[in-house]
Amino acid sequence: MLIVFFRAIILYFIIIISIRLMGKRQIGELQPSELVITILMSNIATLPIEDITIPMIMGVVPIFTLVCLDVFMSQLSLYSRRVRKFFSGTPKIIISDGVVDQQVMKKLRFTIDDLMESLRSMQVFDIEDVQLAVVETTGKISVYQKQTTQPCTKSDMGITVPCKNPPQLIISDGDIEEVALNFIGRDRKWLSQILAEENCHLEQVFIMTCDGDGNYKLIRKEDKK
Repeated sequence: MLIVFFRAIILYFIIIISIRLMGKRQIGELQPSELVITILMSNIATLPIEDITIPMIMGVVPIFTLVCLDVFMSQLSLYSRRVRKFFSGTPKIIISDGVVDQQVMKKLRFTIDDLMESLRSMQVFDIEDVQLAVVETTGKISVYQKQTTQPCTKSDMGITVPCKNPPQLIISDGDIEEVALNFIGRDRKWLSQILAEENCHLEQVFIMTCDGDGNYKLIRKEDKK
């Protein structure tokens, strides 16, 4: 039992490292080749856990082989459109000027329910409001609404405002996010001064955000009862 326990822990970290090497993707954003490798890795990892007579190396080697193959094919796809098209496919236009392309829907085996569900997730409830809808290689639908149904923006109203980056999370549960701090052009000395003005220690900060102009929001940790 103890052997199975430690094997599961080791393979857990190996899978985490492997997924990190493959890059950050959500499950719904995986390309077909990436999804296949993810499924294969999960199946391979279960074998040494279920059968302790199988050496751990028999699980580790195939997993890293698949990861190396995925990294190699990803690099190859960067330089070859044919390879990229073969493994990932190409985006397909499914709606143009409010008209649904039924032939494309049949090729993609998209049902009406699939289409309407995707449109509703984009806050579109009327097909006629869609100027262009494209099915991406991940299966996700990207929607561009007609100009007449798009929300009114500040530029439409002739209002000019400066473009600014949103506030960054610079302290998370007492830990400083160095990358975010550098992004807004601040340093630890500035942060220490702010904490001193607020009469608050770093360990007492739950969340702190700040924008490029130095406008910050600080939320203290709640006292434990």
